[in-house]
Amino acid sequence: MTDFSRRSFFKTAALPVGGMGALTGLASAVASAAPAPAVTASTDLLALRWLDGAAPALPLGATLGLPWPRGQQPRGQVFHALDAQGRPLPLQTWPLAYWPDGSLKWTAHALPAGVDAGEQPSIRPGKGAAATTTGLRVSVTEAPGFVEVDTGVIRARLPRTGAQLVASIQRDGREILRGCTLVAQTDDRPDAELGGTVTQTHFESRTDKLTVEQTGPVRAVIKLEGQHRSAAGRAWLPFTVRLYFYAGAESLRVMHSFVFDGDDQKDFLRGIGLRFEVPLRDALHDRHVRFAGEAGAEGHGLWAEGVRNLTGLRRDPGSAVREAQLAGRATPPLEQWGAQVRKLHHRIPAWGDYSLSQLSADGFQIKKRTKAGHGWIPAAFGKRAPGSGYIGGSSGGVAFGLRDFWQRHPTQLDIRNANADVGEAAQVTLWMHSPEAPAMDLRFYHDGLGMETHAEELEGLEVTYEDYEKGFGTPVGIARSSEITLWALAATPTRERLVQMAAAVQTPPLLAAQPPRYLSAGVFGKLWSLPDRSTPTRQKIEDKLDFLFDFYKREIEQRHWYGFWDYGDFRHTYDADRHEWRYDVGGFAWANSELSPDIWLWYSFLRSGRADIFRVAEAMVHHTSDVDIYHAGRFKGLGTRHNVQHWGCSAKQARISTSANRRFYYYLTADERIGDVMREVLDVDQQLDAVDPVRKIAGRVDKGPWPARIGFGTDWGALVANFMTEWERTGDIRWRNKLLRGMQGIAAMPHGFFTGSGGYEPTGPNEGAFHNVSGDKVSASHLSAVFGGMEMMAELVELIELPAFKAAWLQYCELYNAPRDVQVKALGVPHGGGTVLSVGHSRLTAYAARQKQDAGLAKRAWAEFLADGRGGSKPLKTVRVAGPAVLNPVDEAPWVSTNDTAQWGLAAIQNLALVGDQLVD
Repeated sequence: MTDFSRRSFFKTAALPVGGMGALTGLASAVASAAPAPAVTASTDLLALRWLDGAAPALPLGATLGLPWPRGQQPRGQVFHALDAQGRPLPLQTWPLAYWPDGSLKWTAHALPAGVDAGEQPSIRPGKGAAATTTGLRVSVTEAPGFVEVDTGVIRARLPRTGAQLVASIQRDGREILRGCTLVAQTDDRPDAELGGTVTQTHFESRTDKLTVEQTGPVRAVIKLEGQHRSAAGRAWLPFTVRLYFYAGAESLRVMHSFVFDGDDQKDFLRGIGLRFEVPLRDALHDRHVRFAGEAGAEGHGLWAEGVRNLTGLRRDPGSAVREAQLAGRATPPLEQWGAQVRKLHHRIPAWGDYSLSQLSADGFQIKKRTKAGHGWIPAAFGKRAPGSGYIGGSSGGVAFGLRDFWQRHPTQLDIRNANADVGEAAQVTLWMHSPEAPAMDLRFYHDGLGMETHAEELEGLEVTYEDYEKGFGTPVGIARSSEITLWALAATPTRERLVQMAAAVQTPPLLAAQPPRYLSAGVFGKLWSLPDRSTPTRQKIEDKLDFLFDFYKREIEQRHWYGFWDYGDFRHTYDADRHEWRYDVGGFAWANSELSPDIWLWYSFLRSGRADIFRVAEAMVHHTSDVDIYHAGRFKGLGTRHNVQHWGCSAKQARISTSANRRFYYYLTADERIGDVMREVLDVDQQLDAVDPVRKIAGRVDKGPWPARIGFGTDWGALVANFMTEWERTGDIRWRNKLLRGMQGIAAMPHGFFTGSGGYEPTGPNEGAFHNVSGDKVSASHLSAVFGGMEMMAELVELIELPAFKAAWLQYCELYNAPRDVQVKALGVPHGGGTVLSVGHSRLTAYAARQKQDAGLAKRAWAEFLADGRGGSKPLKTVRVAGPAVLNPVDEAPWVSTNDTAQWGLAAIQNLALVGDQLVD
């Protein structure tokens, strides 16, 4: 028999936890594990790394989350930061999550702008030496009508209510930016139906509430909430805007979110954007307009002109004049110009209006005109603009950028009135949705196809896998968030610096820990290990993990999974006949977190540290947190199952909106928007009666006398993530008790998790309690553990000790994939879950093996995993399809599906971690 002693079982699967040695001395334990980035036997794992490589050229301020082993850092622990040379840095720290014993589990930390922290700064427990950067701090001053924030470089005034988000930003006593508002435009009918008159309505922001969330000394955060209002008084499109200020920063980060709460039959949103004014002090020839171009093999491009250009004229103003204007510097005094240009420069057109529009992922245009009422002149064209620009001159100006600009097309940057008189202002609008594109048409995509009865709806499900119910495919309550950066500059930046700004907008510099540090802290369920290619079978598994991620990364580009509402999601299932994903087939189109691709990506990042995996997962968490969840309306707090439209499926479920898909990103980055979303879904269990996920299923178990019916897997497993995350974040015992009541209820069921479902109390003194409503019936679903259920239960049993619940969970893990006779022996009958997703469920078998230290179960887990018939033996390569069979040449792998990829990937990662030492070649 294989040696399966306790010592050998944990030899490769575990890493030391607890004590400072768990971090500083960990490298020797993982030196042979590949390929954790830059980890050697001498690596200090308290040192951080810049996710995308080198230290940023423009330090804009950084925020990150760090994990700590259970019991190591007490509540209230202070921390200090050091640069790569060991010199102290200013630091701001706050808690993100706590272990059950009250010790810190996750902390957030902020470093200032304008300070070179080096390649590997570090954040360490204890009080360090004072930072030598004198006066580098951000301060917040509150007054009855406004709040003022001073970074030491810029000073911003923020009204508590009214149209303006930012009244003004000053630098060195000069106003650089003013009158910052949100704007929106709607049409009362879509462009495709322009047979009659279109009425367009304009809206402007109205802030109703301002909250100071952080006051420094390194980072200040101001939250603004309100709605868009028209001149006629209509208020809709609620928004949340957070303004982030860092000590020493000349920039302001804006995180904008809005919710669509209109009538999808009448409200066709054409444009939504951020608008502000830039005061003009320079002569027309000393004003500069810039738009960043795309990056290529030869560097980043830049479109750079003067408002009144002095090059290319019939007469020459002089090389010094031309060179200064091209460089963005003030030109020499007029008396030093060539005589004829000096005399006639007022006859040179001054261009007032500029637009850069990105209406598709592959094309943008820059155009300009002298002023309204005159024709536009095409100026330049390109493929993918990074979404950054500048307007100003030698006395100051504003650089601006919108993240994911071409990825979330249609977008647009507008500059207006750049040729206004001195003392007036230019106007800039960053359009998150371009008004030059067709208005958004969010109506459901078909007319019901005659499905009026439940039986007819089931017929539709049978042929297209679409769960249709009239009125459920509504966009009311979906959201979208955008990230904008504004710089208040003392003068026009150099071309090189503006290119750096554009790069920082598109890929914000992010600090992260080394993968072994995340592992050693014991966070996220101890279900993953570091990559290891030390044996042929391990190498095959690691190679397939890499292939699958790289395949999806290429598919995003090859299939153009871009667009305002779509960017960040994957498609669900492939159509090999059309050589295309089933984008138009009912429930086979967008994935919408189905079977946890989100969690697969995050575990893949944690173990590898790969920046490209992080960026794909980041885009997904922003998409799924906004578009796939309802933030208002009838279905608030619920998510939508996969469909042709993200909001189209009538299955509105907690398994999609669950915090299980979002907590990774929140803890790694301390992102407040994602924190908000996880709070929004806390009460989603109160929706489970009105919108029961299995309301259409014949023979379903009723709720009995209790307020709601709830399934133990797809429903309660999703709620566990919500409650557990809030308990961690706050320490509020209410959420622990709600979890505990649910655990006790399942433990008391006749067959534990194999009871299937129960009556549930979402509110009241017994909130969270389960009740048996199905007698001695045995049932299971192949979906119960595949929406974060496995991952959440693994954490839950570690956080709350309840032996009876753990035994019920281990029984489920052991029996789900067990042979039929084993199921009958334990339960009296087969559990009914079938063999669907047996490869994904192999990780449950592995978990039981690890917990019980059972060599037979470990062997069975690997047999289940390696029996993969869907791509397990397929060559890890794509096949080229070209010519008239496809619109554009594609490299396809028809055997790949998102469901299988996510579940195979999670099983591979977790089996290696749990029973990796029992993998025999």
